[in-house]
Amino acid sequence: MNDFGLLSILPPVLTIILAVLSRNIIVSLAIGTFSGALILKSYNPLEALLDLVENEIFVKLSEPSNTQVILTLAAIGGFVHLLEASGGAKVFARKITRYISTPLQAQVATWLGGLGIFFTDSGNSLILGPLFQPLYKELKICKEKLAFILDTTSSPICILIPFIGWGAYIMSLIEQSYSGPGAEESFSVLINVLPYQYYAILALFSVPMIALMRRDFGPMAKAQISYENEEKKISTIEYQHSIDAGDKDGSLWVLILPLLVLFSIIAALLIFHFVRSSGLSGVHIRSTLIIAYVSSAITLALLLRYISHFSLQKSLKLFVKGIEKMVFIMIILMFAWSLSDICVRLQTAEFIANQLNGIVSPEFFPVLVFLSGAFISLSTGSSYGTFAILMAIAIPVALELEASLYISIAAVLSGGLFGDHTSPISDTTVLASMGADSVHIKHVITQMAYAGVTGLAAAISFYLAAVYQTPYIILAGFAIQFALFYIIMRNFGVKNKFF
Repeated sequence: MNDFGLLSILPPVLTIILAVLSRNIIVSLAIGTFSGALILKSYNPLEALLDLVENEIFVKLSEPSNTQVILTLAAIGGFVHLLEASGGAKVFARKITRYISTPLQAQVATWLGGLGIFFTDSGNSLILGPLFQPLYKELKICKEKLAFILDTTSSPICILIPFIGWGAYIMSLIEQSYSGPGAEESFSVLINVLPYQYYAILALFSVPMIALMRRDFGPMAKAQISYENEEKKISTIEYQHSIDAGDKDGSLWVLILPLLVLFSIIAALLIFHFVRSSGLSGVHIRSTLIIAYVSSAITLALLLRYISHFSLQKSLKLFVKGIEKMVFIMIILMFAWSLSDICVRLQTAEFIANQLNGIVSPEFFPVLVFLSGAFISLSTGSSYGTFAILMAIAIPVALELEASLYISIAAVLSGGLFGDHTSPISDTTVLASMGADSVHIKHVITQMAYAGVTGLAAAISFYLAAVYQTPYIILAGFAIQFALFYIIMRNFGVKNKFF
């Protein structure tokens, strides 16, 4: 077998550099993957192109597990788009606002609404933002705080739910990078990773933590003071994608009933597979998700026809449009699968592990992965792209270094999420600004300080977890996060006079 040496790290490194410079994750993955094919084919561009298409892209797309992932993402994308368009989630959020009279209640209600809309990382900004804008204006809470809460309850909640699009995507990356004799099922790995997803968990709990302190610091405090002094009206954004069903009494059922069908089918089929097969395989998970999401979409379409006379043809068009929105993710996956396989052929992980051996301890490896993921995602604005780049490297290297697999995977996810949360070019960051009607750069600046504190607590937690190898480190993470916020708020915080 060839020893490619330093050249073995060229494809992933080139992909990262191009992603940082171009901000285009698909182009970066394509060029990085092609560079690996060039190395494997002795720099013959025609042979490299043929190898990339025939032996990587075609082969990866034809693998049963990968085909199943694509179909699963299509079903999820179609249902989510139809559900967003139904207006049910909008009514759900509106009903929450009827019982709110204080700034603390408003922030907690926004947070709970964000947790409830867990099926899409962009929907909560478009749904909750316009509904809470008038309330925040009345209670004299700055728009930047609304944007912060919207952004902090979007991706962090989605990444913790294993049976939505995020879970399917992550499991596919795990399968590509962690396979062979003795390898666990990707679903089992993902479940074991959940307690270590420190940034997502800490980010979610940072919202009520900050709200209960009734103070702000840094740019957020300045934004609040400025908002209290300004007299100009706050424009509202009308959510343009809802249909008539979302504005009628009782239309909350277009959210509740499809979700009940979804969860019931998922629970029933998972139990069935587990009992029949004494375990859950990847194909069981994916078939369950496809059946559940398609059944829920059919339920929703029939319900919309009954409630609002919304034709089945229109529902089908919305479902297909949701599938179209997933194409970008599918293309990323296609190149990610190919890049992962090329890294295996080039022995990238073995080379990196040999170089790190004796230099980077297994205890520090998750922290290094977390920081690397944060940098890539911050630069590119894509957590999905960051997962694709790092997962193919982090899992094999973690196995070579005998570092904790679960903690290392969690570090990839947390790092990518942290960078995406603070990146000015992230789609969720932009949507949060839109939903809150906040000036985008002000949202980025005000959020950066709060996310930075949470990121520091997460980095410390990863080191402690790698040392002590227990999921209960999250309790220490909460304590560290609370102590950091408390010290900063006490010494530099400004209390809102209306709180």
